[in-house]
Amino acid sequence: MSLVIVTEKRDAFGKNASYRIRQTGRIPAILYGEGKDSTALVLSKKDVIQIIKSDLGLNSLFKISFGSEERDVMIKDVQIDAITDEVLHADLIQIDMTKSIRVAVPVELVGEAVGVKTEGGFIDFMTRELTIECLPSLIPEHFAVDVTSLHLHQSIKAGDVAMPEGIKLINEPGVVIALVQMPAEEKAEVAAVVEEGVEAAPAEPEVIKKERAEKEPEAKE
Repeated sequence: MSLVIVTEKRDAFGKNASYRIRQTGRIPAILYGEGKDSTALVLSKKDVIQIIKSDLGLNSLFKISFGSEERDVMIKDVQIDAITDEVLHADLIQIDMTKSIRVAVPVELVGEAVGVKTEGGFIDFMTRELTIECLPSLIPEHFAVDVTSLHLHQSIKAGDVAMPEGIKLINEPGVVIALVQMPAEEKAEVAAVVEEGVEAAPAEPEVIKKERAEKEPEAKE
């Protein structure tokens, strides 16, 4: 993204100052940089929303300009009001375009698995992001993962995804991205049939998969 955001430093802090800033269509922000003190800024809320909704989302690279300075940055975190969905605050991080960084890139499943289409299974989309390391200019929008050839009980793992040149996968290769499974009700029917005429076996421990909890943004000003 070639977007350049013209901003300014801010010297007023606290809840009242942040409220007044938001009333003007802007939001308070902080810029963090390697080996440098953080800088308090004011950003256009419209510009921040434009970046969040772009193809690269929070992985978007852009420039900010304040005074005589211009820096390459990315959004590190945003605080959003849980009730109104309004953007309240943004953290930016300065980027060195010559150094590799780690980012999470979304995974998109492509095609309809044969195990779903003809074998009665369903796709369990287990890992929706892959963590990679690369130069900022090489960050992809997403990874397209073709699941067409998957049969029942087959899976695609992180190590099966071809990484473009210059991009290093950080996830363990064995991490499952997508798995074709049998619906729960069919599993129960199969279990009932097996139990008929067979002595009861000791119950195996139940495996419980925790749902991923969304990380709540830390309170800002």
